Amino acid sequence: MNEAPDLEYDDDMTAVLEAVWGEGFMSPGGTDEVDGILSGLELRDKSVLDIGCGLGGVDIHIASNYPVSHVTGIDIEADLIEKCKTLATMAGVSEKITFQQVAPGPLPFDAGSFDVVISKDAIIHIPDKHTLATDIHQVLKPGGIFTASDWLAGHEGELSPEMKAYVEAEGLDFGLATAETYKDALLSAGFENVQIQDRNAWYRTVARQEREALAGPLHDSLSSAVGHEFLDREIKVWDLMITVLDQGELRPTHLRAAKPS
Repeated sequence: MNEAPDLEYDDDMTAVLEAVWGEGFMSPGGTDEVDGILSGLELRDKSVLDIGCGLGGVDIHIASNYPVSHVTGIDIEADLIEKCKTLATMAGVSEKITFQQVAPGPLPFDAGSFDVVISKDAIIHIPDKHTLATDIHQVLKPGGIFTASDWLAGHEGELSPEMKAYVEAEGLDFGLATAETYKDALLSAGFENVQIQDRNAWYRTVARQEREALAGPLHDSLSSAVGHEFLDREIKVWDLMITVLDQGELRPTHLRAAKPS
């Protein structure tokens, strides 16, 4: 799991993200997107690994609403893991979830440990998609499923000036890759039935709604919590993001693949 070890999501950042996306969530769509990622899967008594669990909203939703046996959420940031544990305790599902801080590098689990591996918009932080796909394949049981959403690049090669401005404004460690790269990584790792569903059109609309909420009904309370300067910077990030969404350079996408039985 080759994420950058630096602390990227501080309290101010997570406060803004949760205000927009819901308690425990650090990416768009909240529980509806989790349900979409899991749609059609049989999860009864299944073990689930969440790569890049963030604040734990994905795992808490799964443990609360699906008949899984156990959920393991991993992230590289210790502060986020502690917040995950607090939210899981508050939700009354801590006995069904293990949150674990991990170091960048290979997934620290034995082969065939999980029935399902999920990730919600976190693989963007892992630059080597091929190595990660191989790791995921290894920790899945035969017949296991990888299912995820992530932020994909619209094309190979040099980023546009607008995309460079957006990435710089985000201030996060991005390892953007195209749908073709993800598909090749999954197939090369041994997965089959690779499915890729582009979500750019959906999020272009939603992102505008989020931006208006930040500048409107959420503005005063968030300004008090994180400061006017920080919030105004985040609104600018949304403006830059909308531009690259419209240009097709940033493409939220659903991914799914199966490990052969």
